[in-house]
Amino acid sequence: MNELSALLAHYGVMLVFVNVLLTQLGLPLPAIPVMMLAGGLAAGGHMSVLHAFAAAMVACLIADEIWYFAGRRYGHRVLAMLCRLSLSPQSCVRQTERVFMRWGVGSLVIAKFVPGLATVAPPLAGAIGLKFATFTLFDGIGAALWVGGSLLAGWLLGGQIDAFLDWLSDLGGYAAGAFALLLVAYMAFKWFERMRFLSQLRAARVAVHEVYAMMERGEDPLVLDVRAVGTLGADRRRIPKAVVIDPDAPDASLANLPRDREIIVYCS
Repeated sequence: MNELSALLAHYGVMLVFVNVLLTQLGLPLPAIPVMMLAGGLAAGGHMSVLHAFAAAMVACLIADEIWYFAGRRYGHRVLAMLCRLSLSPQSCVRQTERVFMRWGVGSLVIAKFVPGLATVAPPLAGAIGLKFATFTLFDGIGAALWVGGSLLAGWLLGGQIDAFLDWLSDLGGYAAGAFALLLVAYMAFKWFERMRFLSQLRAARVAVHEVYAMMERGEDPLVLDVRAVGTLGADRRRIPKAVVIDPDAPDASLANLPRDREIIVYCS
């Protein structure tokens, strides 16, 4: 076993715990590659796969329960904050609510395999008042599948991972530089995606008072209310005179819209 493998074997369980914890708290870190690395080291007898599995599970449950109770206390405001932390905001709140409302508590089982859903599902479960015992059960099943699948993939690729670590060890100090460069490039790419999306969103946004002024001037804009059912609140109020569009089946609703009016979309 080379020095790099020995170092990873010694601190690997701690690395898995910290990496998974930070990822589940909302930071855009690559957790699956780290767990696959742990699985590969376990296949070579350099690490206990049970210890790696336990560390990842504990990290998942700690982070998810923190967000669950935050959602329980602060409601949908937590979702907005999480989507600002997420580097893929376009797949964040709306996708999460649509999947959660369609599949119910069972969506917690697949949440960690769906981009966006993994981060927002725990606070959403708390916000809608899901019982803690039910949340813990289904979230734990999903976490076990996610962690176990990642470790198993690394275990099956143990030979290739050992060869890769040998290659990195031969590179010496260059390996750390290459790894840091790749991580920075990944973060920069995701940040660029986020900034581009938010700039497009800001350019297309219109304020409430601007819409009101348009109506007062007699411009008669057409307002489309495309909020998902789960975001309407307890009173389930809609905008007066707005055309309600089902976000899960919009085609039929959009077919007969007039083409000669300003169209304003109101979403969540």
